[in-house]
Amino acid sequence: MELSDESASDVISRRDLLAGAAGAIGVAVAAGLPAIAAGQQGAKAVPPPLPKVPDDPTKLQGAPTSAVGTRSRFYAPARTPTGDVTGSSLTPLQDLTGAITPADVHFERHHAGVPLLDPARHSLLVHGLVERPLTFTLDDIKRFPQVTRAHFLECSGNGRAAYHDPKPEMTAQRVAGLTSNSEWTGVPLRLLFGEVGVKPSATWFLAEGGDACLLTRSVPVEKAMDDALIVWAQNGEPLRPEQGYPMRLLLPGWEGNANVKWLRRLELGTRPWMTRWETSKYTDPLADGTSRQFSFVMDAKSLITSPSYPTTIAKGWWPVSGLAWTGRGRITRVEVSGDGGKTWSDAVLHGPVQEKAHVRFTHMWKWSGSEAILLSRATDETGYVQPTRTELVRVRGIGTDYHANMICGWKVQADGRVFFHGET
Repeated sequence: MELSDESASDVISRRDLLAGAAGAIGVAVAAGLPAIAAGQQGAKAVPPPLPKVPDDPTKLQGAPTSAVGTRSRFYAPARTPTGDVTGSSLTPLQDLTGAITPADVHFERHHAGVPLLDPARHSLLVHGLVERPLTFTLDDIKRFPQVTRAHFLECSGNGRAAYHDPKPEMTAQRVAGLTSNSEWTGVPLRLLFGEVGVKPSATWFLAEGGDACLLTRSVPVEKAMDDALIVWAQNGEPLRPEQGYPMRLLLPGWEGNANVKWLRRLELGTRPWMTRWETSKYTDPLADGTSRQFSFVMDAKSLITSPSYPTTIAKGWWPVSGLAWTGRGRITRVEVSGDGGKTWSDAVLHGPVQEKAHVRFTHMWKWSGSEAILLSRATDETGYVQPTRTELVRVRGIGTDYHANMICGWKVQADGRVFFHGET
């Protein structure tokens, strides 16, 4: 039977049908494939090609239900670089909204790759200056009263590249992508310490991870009795392997390296162990030739994530949006400048403003079409104000690799193109 021209336009082709309902299979398969071939260490993740879209989606059945949901193929945030066993991959801050970081793009920092651990065999030994040395399985720890709190994690080396050698082509991801913010579920460490009976003479504990480098960090017992957690869940599901599955130490507001992943041992003692991770690494050389050691707390910091490189904007009103955080409690104020710091205006903080967690800020800014410098400056509840790069260089010297929390931002050229601006 022949079809008229009018009815022929309504015919659903086999190709369109496959692109519609069955297209979900391709999405699921693509989600499980690496962005680059194995072995290309340090490479940048390549986004998948955009799907073919039917001319009229109302004429096709939609995709069926699936075991695990996937993102729209028109939105593909990705960590970068990928393929490094010893190294890091950065969160795509410029592609995210709100304050919570999706678990699959939470930044990574590994010293010996991601270990494969069986939760049924993994355990946590607590010993040393305690009354009752005990070994806890994951199930044991889950029997303690649990808490769920949102906190940021930040590598102490976050911002290092922008501090040492700021370049116009840096993205927000490259500038400060070694920070992420999650909702964590676990047990307060002080409950485990109460169970083993920590002796009054114990003032430090050693945390050891179960990866191939056996990363160890010394931590004051005071932090354990304050807000430290042993966590097993992140954003409503078990920890991702690269975030420490099946359990990790979480020290809210403190530098990422001390938040030991794949936690397997806690030893109580009277002084720090002076491991390689707190002597040859994670110390801060200062301008006077001395070094800061055990500088755990992450200082107040902010970053505009939109507009940012490589965006191009047009004249008119723009929402200047970004993130702010502090290891000393809550952010109380974020200011935005459109003239390189000559004048400042208060941004809106999108609540709830939580303790030791990212907060999203927004400021409406009218661009006139002339060259402009966009900056943000954070203040926390202790009164600490985010410093300029010039101030940090004066106090710390240019040689420091850690705790770079300088004010930085974006240069908007007269043609609307946006580039990183780090000289403040």
